[in-house]
Amino acid sequence: MFSKLDEMLSRYRALTEKLADADVLADTSLYQKCCKEHADLEETAVAYEKYLATQKEMQDAFEMAEIESDGEMKKMLLDEGYACKERLAEMTGELKILLLPKDENDEKNCILEVRAGTGGEEAALFAAELCRMYVNFCAANRLKVEEMEIAATELGGIKEAIYSISGKGAYKLLKYESGVHRVQRVPATETQGRIHTSAATVAVLPEAEEVEVEILDKDIRIDIFHSGGAGGQNVNKVASAVRITHFPTGIVVTCQDERSQLKNKERAFKVLRSRIYDFYNSQKSKEREDNRRSMVGSGDRSERIRTYNFPQSRVTDHRIGLSQYNLDAFMTGDISSMVEALTIADREALLSSQED
Repeated sequence: MFSKLDEMLSRYRALTEKLADADVLADTSLYQKCCKEHADLEETAVAYEKYLATQKEMQDAFEMAEIESDGEMKKMLLDEGYACKERLAEMTGELKILLLPKDENDEKNCILEVRAGTGGEEAALFAAELCRMYVNFCAANRLKVEEMEIAATELGGIKEAIYSISGKGAYKLLKYESGVHRVQRVPATETQGRIHTSAATVAVLPEAEEVEVEILDKDIRIDIFHSGGAGGQNVNKVASAVRITHFPTGIVVTCQDERSQLKNKERAFKVLRSRIYDFYNSQKSKEREDNRRSMVGSGDRSERIRTYNFPQSRVTDHRIGLSQYNLDAFMTGDISSMVEALTIADREALLSSQED
């Protein structure tokens, strides 16, 4: 651990000097590359510098205590040394966390997909509530939400919704939401007061850049058709809806919300890139999971992750066994405490696996 920290600190200091070099400043590309690497190392390097300073302070205190003849001064130096020793133990834990492998997707924008599952119209109504929950949560965290595709029902439910979420750390904030969300409550359409169980699925995909996913013309088929909807001149006369089929993965993306065929095609490709990226990235993650089973990091969208029990105002995340009794606030987007608990659990699982 400490040899790795020494290497990182040495590299950080070398980059600090490099960034002041006139030749580097004159080369925009090299300067940006150095800035990024410097920024990536900064938090860990600064923390390690503080660790080293505290370590020296401890050693100095103990060495001075050994030669000090005054009893009161000796005690004060020993107290200072032991206080530094306690701080070093805390700092060691923090440094271990900083050295954990970073999820390369954490700072990316993401695609959020919500679909009604089992439960008919009640599942669609629940899916719509989940959408509102996530939109409010994103707004509270200053993330921009753009509707890309919404398939609504007559009663105000949602069969399928796709959103583009952009902003710093968008994927990191939402990545633990992927999975099956189950709801237990008495539906508005239930006349005998019986509790029904319905479900919706959520998928959170890191948004892929064009350079990260190459889509070859020979690997896709693009179909243009008339948009479905309530009717109107555009629906009847203009074929603007776009469906793209990607043969290697079998992924199909449809976009028809925009009146412009070009805009629908752009949106469809944006979603397709993210789904293809997630498809291949998930295969790599599965290989890693064979060696390390994270408590919450699998992102398996067939896994039941959470239950929303309305009669008891309880929301339970099954991956970490955490129940909270604030369902009304939770459904309005106040999910930060759950997100934080999931983040901590995943980090602890990763720490444990590294120690093993």
